[in-house]
Amino acid sequence: MTTLVLTLVGDDRAGLVAAVADAVDAYGGNWENSELAELAGAFAGIVQISVDADRVDELRTALSALEGMLTVSVHAGSASGTDAATPRSLTIRVLGNDRPGIVREISSALRAHDLSIDRMTTETRDAAMYGGRLFEATVSARVPASVDLSAVTAELERLASEIQVDVVLGG
Repeated sequence: MTTLVLTLVGDDRAGLVAAVADAVDAYGGNWENSELAELAGAFAGIVQISVDADRVDELRTALSALEGMLTVSVHAGSASGTDAATPRSLTIRVLGNDRPGIVREISSALRAHDLSIDRMTTETRDAAMYGGRLFEATVSARVPASVDLSAVTAELERLASEIQVDVVLGG
């Protein structure tokens, strides 16, 4: 079986997921993992599927036929776990007054320490009691065995103080 990663983007409307699922199923593919969302009237998603190697080109053709309803990009998946040492995971929760640059600051600090973001969710919401907007994020990152986790922790704590947000770290 071949692993493919599909990225999906289009104007949100009923039937988008069903159209992709129908194409995957028609060519014997298996829908394995996905993250799908509607944001500001747009639909976006990322889907991991597996399909027999001899059906990949047919599936690509079927997915390209969805153009106009949905833009689908097909990427070859890679085998996971190629590192000899098993990476650790780190969960970072961020909460503070919303302002431009929070995601840039956090992601830059992680990049500087060679951490890879596996998953990130962000949200802004009204903070009625404070008269502004709150920013909240949860980041799951992969920490290579060679990285000093205490240095990462110290950097994130320094950054939290600098950009005036609360950062909670977990494993």
